Amino acid sequence: MNSFRTRLLFWLVTLIATVLIALGLLLGQLLKDFYAETMNKRMEKEAQALAILLENEPLEQIRADLQEMGNELSSRITVLDKEERVRFDSGRVAAISDKDHERIVRAILRKKQFPRFSVIEKTNDVYYYIVPYERGERSGYVVLSTPTSSLQKVNEQIWGVLTSSLGMALVVIIALVWKIANQYMKPIEEATKVAFELEKGNYAARVPDGEYNEAGMLVRSINRLARHLQEMSRAREIQTDRLHTLIENVGSGLLFIDHRGHISLINRAFQTQFHLDPSDCLHRPYADVLPHGDIVRFIDDIFITETTMRRHMRLTIGIERKHFDVYGAPIIGTNAEWKGIVVVFHDITELKRLEQIRKDFVANVSHELKTPVTSIKGFAETLLDGAMKDEAALEHFLTIILKESERLQTLVEELLDLSKIEQHGFQLQLEDVDIAQVIAEAAAVFRQKAAEKQIDLHIESPSGLVIRGDRNRMKQILLNLLANAITYTPEHGRVAVEAEETEKEVLIHVKDTGIGIEEKEIPRIFERFYRVDKARSRDSGGTGLGLSIVKHLVEAHHGYITVASKVGCGTVFTIHFPKPGR
Repeated sequence: MNSFRTRLLFWLVTLIATVLIALGLLLGQLLKDFYAETMNKRMEKEAQALAILLENEPLEQIRADLQEMGNELSSRITVLDKEERVRFDSGRVAAISDKDHERIVRAILRKKQFPRFSVIEKTNDVYYYIVPYERGERSGYVVLSTPTSSLQKVNEQIWGVLTSSLGMALVVIIALVWKIANQYMKPIEEATKVAFELEKGNYAARVPDGEYNEAGMLVRSINRLARHLQEMSRAREIQTDRLHTLIENVGSGLLFIDHRGHISLINRAFQTQFHLDPSDCLHRPYADVLPHGDIVRFIDDIFITETTMRRHMRLTIGIERKHFDVYGAPIIGTNAEWKGIVVVFHDITELKRLEQIRKDFVANVSHELKTPVTSIKGFAETLLDGAMKDEAALEHFLTIILKESERLQTLVEELLDLSKIEQHGFQLQLEDVDIAQVIAEAAAVFRQKAAEKQIDLHIESPSGLVIRGDRNRMKQILLNLLANAITYTPEHGRVAVEAEETEKEVLIHVKDTGIGIEEKEIPRIFERFYRVDKARSRDSGGTGLGLSIVKHLVEAHHGYITVASKVGCGTVFTIHFPKPGR
């Protein structure tokens, strides 16, 4: 259909355009010739009038008049005697020098083609009109020269008007032809398109309303068929859409298990909460898929008792510990038919965290502040009681006071830094960061401290490994991890910082051969003020905020951190940064 209509319109438009172009060329040439003839007649009359004036009046008396007439006519008036000498010249009106002007005039006079003739200068078109006049001994020639720029301008205007007029006529004719073609071809095309859509299952497709004349019966039949098909499927689609929208957009995780114990559906929230891929879960037994024994036992109890249950669960997911309020209920169909069960997971981790923060913050901060303040106060009182007279004791106590004040300052600065990082508007200063260079700079800070403990500090990173991040914040991450590694590694131990890349990520490993971390402690090491070895950490000047800052900074770079540790063997912190462009 489209091919036939396209060919028809093409040939009609081609024919009409050809006719209009031919008509435009003919009219343009006629108008151009008419204006040129009119201009020649005007110049002839003006030149003859000048000749009559020279025959009746002496040249010396009418020089000013001739100059004024030349200006008014926008023409150059030149008077020559019989010997072809110039007796008057009103001045140039075109880009032709006086010398060239005289040469052209003399060349015309030699042709002796009176009473009228003209010459076109090659580069700047000019009309020359020469008329002889008789006045006794003072007879001669009047030369009237006018540039053809006005003729060219009029010619351009003529072609502009013709082009615009004929172009508008062409557009109007094409629109009329298009409308006529649509009146007969469009209904059939629209009906064909709707038939194809109905075949695909799109029952909402309709042929647009309109005056289709002979094709109206076909259009109405297609639309009735589409309405009947749509009514048959509408109820089912409404129910499906409502259920899908509810399941996918509810804030809690949903898990549906059929009567055989196979997972039949998980929503988006459940996938996010437990980091599960639907392709690895659906249509498989729940005991083989769900990674937490508490959830499996909870579902087992529902299957056994066939009653509604509710429990509070604390689950470890990755390196995080999350709290869930879990609700489970059996699905019983008509005639007491067992359909399966539904389990709802309400993530209350944030509520628990805020509740715990309210409890712990005052206690932790007051405890952390109390220790250095108590030390400073105690030693200050001791000095005031007379110990300051003992120079050795004075120096010792002042050193302790300085150390405790520095610890107090570090605690306040890290609290402020952590508060700044957790703010909603916190932004990184992103740039291309050379991983090897950042690792080298961070390791250089601890070279002396590692040497004092005879710890082998080793770094290894491939050259040219670059990620998009904040250089200073990445260095801060490595400094905190290295400080912990060296602090908790005994003498003659080993600390290594290694970088590598995979297909999707850039990995930085901070390894040590220190005391290690118990598995049950790992989920909590990123909490504020949490210490695995409280005595050692406090003696080293630690505040318990370093790893919390590390976690927040890594997440600000759209990465994450994992921990692997064995008590007595050491710990490995692995930072996962996404590659640039991901």
